[in-house]
Amino acid sequence: MSEHFRAHFVVNPNSANRHTGRVWPLIKKAAEDVIGEFEFSLTEGPLHAIELTRKALASGAEMIVSVGGDGTNNEVVNGFFEGGMLINPDAVLAIICSGTGSDFIRTAMIPRDFHESVKLISGKESKPIDLGEITFLDHQGNEAHRYFINIASFGVGGDADERVNRTSKALGGKVSFLWASTRATLAYKNKTVKIMLDDRVEIEHKVFNAAVANGQYHGAGMRAAPKAVLDDGLFDVVVMGDLTFLESLRLARLIYKGEHVKLDKVESFRAKEVKATSDERVLLDVDGEQPGTLPAKFKVLPSIIRMKYPAAR
Repeated sequence: MSEHFRAHFVVNPNSANRHTGRVWPLIKKAAEDVIGEFEFSLTEGPLHAIELTRKALASGAEMIVSVGGDGTNNEVVNGFFEGGMLINPDAVLAIICSGTGSDFIRTAMIPRDFHESVKLISGKESKPIDLGEITFLDHQGNEAHRYFINIASFGVGGDADERVNRTSKALGGKVSFLWASTRATLAYKNKTVKIMLDDRVEIEHKVFNAAVANGQYHGAGMRAAPKAVLDDGLFDVVVMGDLTFLESLRLARLIYKGEHVKLDKVESFRAKEVKATSDERVLLDVDGEQPGTLPAKFKVLPSIIRMKYPAAR
């Protein structure tokens, strides 16, 4: 019996402004030094990582290694499922970071340097983590369904996503997201949203942004949900209310340290299920991607997938 999982690497060569494609031969060599030979696939466009992950799991892969950024991680996680069921409930996720924002690894404490992160893929230790499941409207107005590993949000974050994904990320993750967030904030008008938490707590007022969080960070380092835990079976829900422009600037200074939660117009909750509706067009941000709009239903899937990360050792 092998001391390592049978691995398949799903690689997004276009992530990090095509940097991943350039360094992939180095990552591959470093990984081979740790676990020996393995199979890999290169993505060719949006959502291709979902298909590649499903194919690899159906072919017997025991561990899928996501090589890219937060968007790649999201697609790989979605590839673990087909028809609402896990393809292989025993399959393991691993991550080698090579993306623009790379926010999820901050919570999981996975090293950004691939020379260090490849060491985590050795052996057969792993630990279950939660995922989020979201049902929403796509941009054609049809009901859509997706899983997420980090944070889904709605409000100005969706607007910022739309802007940053339309432009080059050559300036790096933090600068690209900060510029997009600034432009989005200047143009954004707070939206009236109704939020239900576990069908018990109802909130209805104007919202600047709201995060439904499994992980702590999004937007290239914004610590939106500083108390979120990957395996507690709960979302951390952080609602940023009817902020004025000046208040939003203050929030922008505090959010990178997670200190925005002390502001009067910021409320924090924990819930297993969140429903959000609005009569206005409110854009979503799901693991750094902008797939659609409210209304949306968010459901936590506790300990649904096994993952290799430092806390698993």
